[in-house]
Amino acid sequence: MTAPALSAIRNCLEGIVPSVLATADADGTPNVSMISHVQYVDPEHVALSYQFFNKTRRNLLATKRASVAVVDPETNAQYRLALDYVETQTSGPLFEAMRAKLAGIASHSGMQGVFRLLGSDVFRIREIESIPSLTMPQPVGCNLLSGARRVCDRIAACDELGDLFDAVLAGMQQHFGIEHAMVLMLDATTDRLYTVASRGYPVSGIGSEVGLGEGVIGVAARQGVPIRIGRMASEYSYGTAVLGSARAAGLDWSGDTAIPYPGLPAPQSQIAMPILRCGKTIGVLFAESPEPNQFGYDEEDALSLVTGQLSALIALLQEEEVPEATGTPPASGAVTGRKIRVRHYAADNTVFIGHDYLIKGVAGAILWKLVREHAGEGRVEFTNRELRLDPSLRLPEYAENLEARLVLLQRRLCERDAGIRMDKCGRGRFRLVVDGSLVLEDL
Repeated sequence: MTAPALSAIRNCLEGIVPSVLATADADGTPNVSMISHVQYVDPEHVALSYQFFNKTRRNLLATKRASVAVVDPETNAQYRLALDYVETQTSGPLFEAMRAKLAGIASHSGMQGVFRLLGSDVFRIREIESIPSLTMPQPVGCNLLSGARRVCDRIAACDELGDLFDAVLAGMQQHFGIEHAMVLMLDATTDRLYTVASRGYPVSGIGSEVGLGEGVIGVAARQGVPIRIGRMASEYSYGTAVLGSARAAGLDWSGDTAIPYPGLPAPQSQIAMPILRCGKTIGVLFAESPEPNQFGYDEEDALSLVTGQLSALIALLQEEEVPEATGTPPASGAVTGRKIRVRHYAADNTVFIGHDYLIKGVAGAILWKLVREHAGEGRVEFTNRELRLDPSLRLPEYAENLEARLVLLQRRLCERDAGIRMDKCGRGRFRLVVDGSLVLEDL
């Protein structure tokens, strides 16, 4: 019988069925134990969870060899992997991915206080052997490669950044059956991600934030690797993570500037895919499900293709192409007797419309510039280029995500029905429309 490739049996490495690990000491005395998790690293390597310093650990350090039996939870196919020890990692992307998955396994089995990852033991695979077993047919699922191709084709047709974000989520729903998902972009100046698009939630959560290292999303962004959990763990719940960090900093999380996070109240499966540019995280594509074990290695591969295309298109749509203005600029809109009070707090560029919080940070600084120039000079049209070059906005160097911030601001204004909106009027140009008279307060 031909030995299978590791990539063909990755379903055995999801931690759904515990694996059996066998080692021997220097004298050849065997030892067998159960192990929580075997992690796929690459076609030639796996990693085992190091949780205890016990007989198994001493044997590994003494002989550098092990054997692990794994089971496919869907077909009951079983395999034995002969392993040679390479190294132990106690931090970094592999360690964080394994720690997240182990936390989900521990939460499901009631072993949160016991299943604590001390390290990721990396092994080179010497041999894979099929173990005779009674097997069942492989379940038929959707064609993920075909789905990835169709999502990529769909988003390639977009010529606006906001449309791009919406199209990728709609494509994931149509071709992958993913009902709950969102796109977040990273603000490198604050080390926080902000939601620019979501789908499948009662509230959009546009503008809600996640810090680096907070929950599945924050860990994926910080490490630049996909993070998956098949059984939800409390420490990787976004709500738990962000509440804890806010309270530790002495913040009132129920304050006026908290935009509700749109996630599921009780997710069981989550996957966070970093959107990378030149090896650096610029955002995260996130999906979740109320059902357990919905995102496996194959789903991770398919979404990796989508995020690669998404990154390239974000870069393309952020290239400026400002057409020459022609004719007389149109009026701002029908001026009514409505007074629109805009309050700006210079400390962190927080902006309120009336008594309602709207936005803060870079997007808040941009809006304050727009309304001041509209009220003072009657300006209607603006360009991305002038915002990028305006020193008063203190944009990050190169202003890599300026267009994403404009999408965020445009959507927040629309959601709040603030009487102010931003309409695109060309590549790299937009128009500020004010349905009333502005009353500005700089505090």
